[in-house]
Amino acid sequence: MLPDGGGDDEERWLAEGIAGVQQNAFYMHRALDSNNLKDALKYSAQMLSELRTSRLSPHKYYELYMRAFDEMRKLEMFFREETRRGSCSVVDLYELVQHAGNVLPRLYLLCTVGSVYIKSKEAPAKDVLKDLVEMCRGIQHPLRGLFLRSYLSQISRDKLPDIGSEYEGDADSINDAVEFVLQNFIEMNKLWVRMQHQGPAREKDKRGKERNELRDLVGKNLHVLSQIEGVDLEMYKETVLPRISEQVVNCKDDLAQFYLMDCIIQVIEAQVDMPVVGAVTLYVSLLTFTLRVHPDRLDYVDQVLGACVKKLSGKAKLEDSRATKQIVALLSAPLEKYSNIVTALELSNYPRVMDYLDNATTKVMAVVIIQSIMKNTTCISTSDKIEALFDLIKGLIKDMEGAQDDELDEEDFKEEQNSVARLIHMLHNDDPEEMLKILCTVQKHILQGGPKRLPFTVPSLVFSALKLVRRLQGQDGDVTGEEVPATPKKIFQILHQTIEALSCVPCPELSLRLFLQCAEAANDCDLEPVAYEFFTQAFILYEEEITDSKAQITALHLIIGTLQRMNIFGVENRDTLTHKTTGYSAKLLKKPDQCRAVYACSHLFWTDDQDGIMDGERVLLCLKRALRIANAAQQMANVSKGSSGSVTLFIEILNKYLYFFEKGIPQITNTVIQDLIELIRTEKQNDSQTSDPSAEAFFASTLRYIEFQKQKGGSIGEKYEQIKAA
Repeated sequence: MLPDGGGDDEERWLAEGIAGVQQNAFYMHRALDSNNLKDALKYSAQMLSELRTSRLSPHKYYELYMRAFDEMRKLEMFFREETRRGSCSVVDLYELVQHAGNVLPRLYLLCTVGSVYIKSKEAPAKDVLKDLVEMCRGIQHPLRGLFLRSYLSQISRDKLPDIGSEYEGDADSINDAVEFVLQNFIEMNKLWVRMQHQGPAREKDKRGKERNELRDLVGKNLHVLSQIEGVDLEMYKETVLPRISEQVVNCKDDLAQFYLMDCIIQVIEAQVDMPVVGAVTLYVSLLTFTLRVHPDRLDYVDQVLGACVKKLSGKAKLEDSRATKQIVALLSAPLEKYSNIVTALELSNYPRVMDYLDNATTKVMAVVIIQSIMKNTTCISTSDKIEALFDLIKGLIKDMEGAQDDELDEEDFKEEQNSVARLIHMLHNDDPEEMLKILCTVQKHILQGGPKRLPFTVPSLVFSALKLVRRLQGQDGDVTGEEVPATPKKIFQILHQTIEALSCVPCPELSLRLFLQCAEAANDCDLEPVAYEFFTQAFILYEEEITDSKAQITALHLIIGTLQRMNIFGVENRDTLTHKTTGYSAKLLKKPDQCRAVYACSHLFWTDDQDGIMDGERVLLCLKRALRIANAAQQMANVSKGSSGSVTLFIEILNKYLYFFEKGIPQITNTVIQDLIELIRTEKQNDSQTSDPSAEAFFASTLRYIEFQKQKGGSIGEKYEQIKAA
């Protein structure tokens, strides 16, 4: 674009240009002093011709321009004085300067007289400005055109038809003022961008540096725009931003796009009197535009969010519902565009914007974030990203400062916490070490949730951790120091701490279930001491915390079912646990519950898939004990109700006898089963007045099963042959 001359040459060219300006300025001053308009125009045009040079860099050209600019201010004062005295009509003067020989001097003179023309008010300001901005298109050389339009912007900035201005015209005058500034800005931006594409490719970097020096010339237009009083929020949103944004898109130039984005933000920031809701509304529009046009430029997106933070800085949390709604729209836009919260987590200003939301809206935004993750099945796989995520959704994770418990609807709270629980299952990494870090990060945050939240969130963490345990099954290692490998032992330590925190809520039934789940996982990992410790904790909860009889029944059957599946325990530990369990069974409040728990315990002493756990004597002992309890229940019913009561318990015990009879336990003989059948028939006859249809059907079904087994033949048929069911 510029001749590739040395520094000395450029200094010489600048000196020659300045000398030309000074010489012609001297003669111009003599003409001004003698009121010789013709010579004043002649020498001013010759002075301005020095600006036609193409030899100077932008920096040097600026020096030359400023020398000419200072002289033009004096010429403008002369024109103003001449028209005031009536020596010359401003209309005639406006026509006269258009006869200057060269285009560039002519347009500088036209702009200067145009300023006087507007000041005289002999023509509407909007007409003169429109004329000037159109005529300046006559200079298409990028550097000369930029400085010419900069001069136009400078001399017209105090003469725009703004509201309250002495140059205010009709009702549309604001639109005219905005249109003038925007048009000048658009043309300057085109010239500025064009500089990059002129000259040899080897000088591309040099041109980029030169353009960077000139960018403020373009941006000053937007500063002028921000000073126009009559531009309101609606005009910014409907006219200004779309026009500027269109330039950002059309110029397809990285330097221009980044700078113009910055300029737009500065324009919004300059509106100090604009309410927060108005500024945020503009930021929403700008962010939406940025995401549509430059979705790959996260720096642009973060720049807009950062500007919003700057606007909100120093203010308390937003209470204006309209402003809050706009902030939510601002924060939701990246989620909708990227469909991936991980991308939004890379925006450093995203959480800083959220900090200005009130507690209720912070929770709403947190739910929006979680819903985005669920909808897009986003897998968040690093502990640092999860740390950032939990900082965003902290409104759901823990009590916020100033939050009131009575503000919360119970159903809404449950839904919020269930969403957090679902989120925890979306956190995954195939690397066990990183997954362990994830679990530790989640644990750190959810344990701050307080007694109301832990019952919702702890189970998800426990089962997520148990999934990792299953992956690591078979690994072992010492757990010492801070940086330990991901081993089942280490994970079980975390699980123990987590469930213990839950049990202190208190939430004993849930804690017991989770302890038993962990015990079963420890069994599969061949970690007997760990499994025994989890059972111990479950028993402590049962003894000390679970007092409701129905809860005791449920808990006891869970203990029995889990203990039945355990194959890791040695004889001593297993005897201790089974003894405790059978003891709990016999101490339940109601006899029927005692009976069912005791006969369920029989399964603890005979399992098909475990060597060494085939104790027929203790199976029979449990079943006999269950019969005694059932008999006692019958007697109590006879005392309280005047009848022996239902025989359902006896039939249930009969079915247990049949189960173990088929398993081949020698202590369970056909004689024992026959005696029990006869006992049930006798009890039914003794209580013929209070027939129980369900018990009748149950007994009949059991007898049919016995007959069916007889008809099978073979070894099973032989076993059942001696039993008389009919």
